Amino acid sequence: MNVQQQIIKAIKKYNPIIIHRHKRPDPDAYGSQMGLASIIKTSFPNKEVYCVGKQYPGFDWLGRTDQIDDDKYKNALVITVDTANQPRVDDQRYKDGQMLIKIDHHPNDDPYGDLKWVVPEASSASEMIYDLYHMSADLKINDEAGRLLYAGIVGDTGRFKYPSTSAHTFEVAAQLAKLNFSTSDVNQIESEIDKPLARLSAYVYQNVTFLDSGAAYIVLDNDTLNQFKLGDDGTSAVVPLPGLIKSVKAWAIFVQQKDQTYRIRLRSKGPSINELAKNFGGGGHALASGATVKDQDGIKQVIKQLDQIANNYKGEIV
Repeated sequence: MNVQQQIIKAIKKYNPIIIHRHKRPDPDAYGSQMGLASIIKTSFPNKEVYCVGKQYPGFDWLGRTDQIDDDKYKNALVITVDTANQPRVDDQRYKDGQMLIKIDHHPNDDPYGDLKWVVPEASSASEMIYDLYHMSADLKINDEAGRLLYAGIVGDTGRFKYPSTSAHTFEVAAQLAKLNFSTSDVNQIESEIDKPLARLSAYVYQNVTFLDSGAAYIVLDNDTLNQFKLGDDGTSAVVPLPGLIKSVKAWAIFVQQKDQTYRIRLRSKGPSINELAKNFGGGGHALASGATVKDQDGIKQVIKQLDQIANNYKGEIV
């Protein structure tokens, strides 16, 4: 029995089922979490299925998380999706269930859980959830699950342009598109920005620093974010912008937090940057990672290492 079959067996066995995703979620975190919940509810209508974690108004269009009491975990199956390591799990009660399953597409640096299904080459956790459904006669998909999983795939592939996008990713998207929801609506929502974000985008283009190595970076401190009436949660849409510039190989966006630390969003079009993220307590994919530094000295250290990585990289950029 392979791990996917063991996961399906556990889903059939346990009630309730509680699904967690990572902090500071993106469309794939929401899509895989809510999509899996929708599949389970459709397949097993008598099961209690909950999605937990902080609710972000910008993702209300993908669904709302549940508020549940601690005693719900007593006999529960807990599933984490799209969450590489334990500190990143939103709501630390994930440890309190009877069984824990990890479903993820990041490098398996923290192999937690009673069952672990990790496929780093998958485009997204949402793609994996579709594959889980597709391999089992016991699981059924509905239109809402299709919309959610499609949204997750679109988000984590950068509208199908990131290198993790495979032929299989397109096959999954095509199958989901056969369901009764509007792919155009999903694409439009994920592409939209409001006026403050449009102005921040212009600020990023005007103020990003380019290094001769092909590295680039920008620091968004709290004064800047307040100027645009945005917080950290509102900055995700500007992360890809430096990568649209042809000469840029890899880049970092430093976003100051309320506690004065800086969240680092690292991206690359060729050089591997996840080891750099690990050096600062973070991690992620080879071309998309994140970490945190305490102050300006930490920022300087990250920039220095990023500059070296970009300078040493002699391969092609995507």
